[in-house]
Amino acid sequence: METDPPVPSTGAEHADEVAALATRYGRIPASERVRLAKSTSNLFRFRSPVGGGGLDVTGLDRVLSVDPDTMTADVQGMTTYEDLVAETLRHGLMPLVVPQLRTITIGGAVAGLGIEASSFRNGLPHESVREMEILTGDGQVVLARPDNEHAGLFRGFPNSYGSLGYALRLVIELEPVRDHVRLRHVRFTSADECATAIEEIHGAGTWRDRRVDFVDGTVFGRSELYLTLGTFADGAPYTSDYTGSRIYYRSIRERDVDHLKVGDYLWRWDTDWFWCSRAMGAQHPLLRPFWPRRFLRSDFYRKAVALDQRFALSDRINRLRGRPRREPVIQDVEIPVDRLAEFLEFFHDEIGISPVWLCPVRLRDTAGWPLYPMDPGTLYVNVGFWATVPLRADQELGAHNRAIEGKVSELDGHKSLYSTAYYGREEFWEHYDGETYRSLKDRYDQAGKLPGLYEKCVLGN
Repeated sequence: METDPPVPSTGAEHADEVAALATRYGRIPASERVRLAKSTSNLFRFRSPVGGGGLDVTGLDRVLSVDPDTMTADVQGMTTYEDLVAETLRHGLMPLVVPQLRTITIGGAVAGLGIEASSFRNGLPHESVREMEILTGDGQVVLARPDNEHAGLFRGFPNSYGSLGYALRLVIELEPVRDHVRLRHVRFTSADECATAIEEIHGAGTWRDRRVDFVDGTVFGRSELYLTLGTFADGAPYTSDYTGSRIYYRSIRERDVDHLKVGDYLWRWDTDWFWCSRAMGAQHPLLRPFWPRRFLRSDFYRKAVALDQRFALSDRINRLRGRPRREPVIQDVEIPVDRLAEFLEFFHDEIGISPVWLCPVRLRDTAGWPLYPMDPGTLYVNVGFWATVPLRADQELGAHNRAIEGKVSELDGHKSLYSTAYYGREEFWEHYDGETYRSLKDRYDQAGKLPGLYEKCVLGN
């Protein structure tokens, strides 16, 4: 791969931007809720608009440098993975974990949770962070590392969702890439078989004597499950293009083997927002040829959903047509691999969404991360599902999500907080280490200028 000269240092410019941001933050009245002013979001906790312009962080969106020798990148917190990957690929490198959607920001992935097909070997995005510059709730700018006086904040920042502060700059690890990724779509006829294969691949790093660099899966039904196994390659006999008329997730059922350029592989899910673009009509065979390519992106679909939620358009249409009310069930949960089949059986019986995404993950860091306390010794499978489910006349909104929360807890799993949660306060803090969180909140946001994690993720403040 060709590489360009190193990006010139912009340390002084960054320092000036941070100083200006801290000043703006300090001017926000204590009575005003602090929200980031940014053009995109990948959260599914929709809230009513707030007066004022919010805290403008849009300038902190650049890759400051990439060091091919140390295989690290110095990057501002609001940089999207789309921009970060474009820069690192020019050096033949990529972040250790690249979340599926282009406009997820590096700061957002670390303060929340990101995951992808390299997570079975590289863990979660925050585990590749070496240091973070954070604007805390009390208005201070601190440098948090795993071995300095802010080590507690470094470990507690993941899953804090901006309730302790905002990541302004991060130094992250990178790894080498090759030009292409060879895919094998391997079918299984039961969840037990699929789970056993996941354990085997994780343990050996291979499948049928071929190295595996990436693993994710797609569940189309009880007896139709696929693991997609990706292997870096220097060349390919052909390459497929799923950025236009062709739809990636459909190819999983149609091909045993496929080849993608590495950049196209990293964004394979973005064009159709996994499979969710079908709800917008983007997959209709008569509409697809005329659908503007600039709208074949996850950020467009997410904005469309936000408008629908804001004006309750789908609810109104369903009422006019005499259809039952539908509940959004948009979640990602981590299930221990040996309980995966049990969870999927429950899911097919009680929820009924299809397809479903699978992504194996095991933490790299044996110390763990307190606000999302996965067991470092356990192999988990992320199960992702994003659709609406009809409610019976006797069910209240939240019935399906609450049932999922209960099952996840029963199976010793964990639920990501990027979307709606229904936990009671005491139950919530049992899952997300309330003691550690309160200690960090007291140290870094004692006045409570930022909304608390429960208030933000459950109450929607």
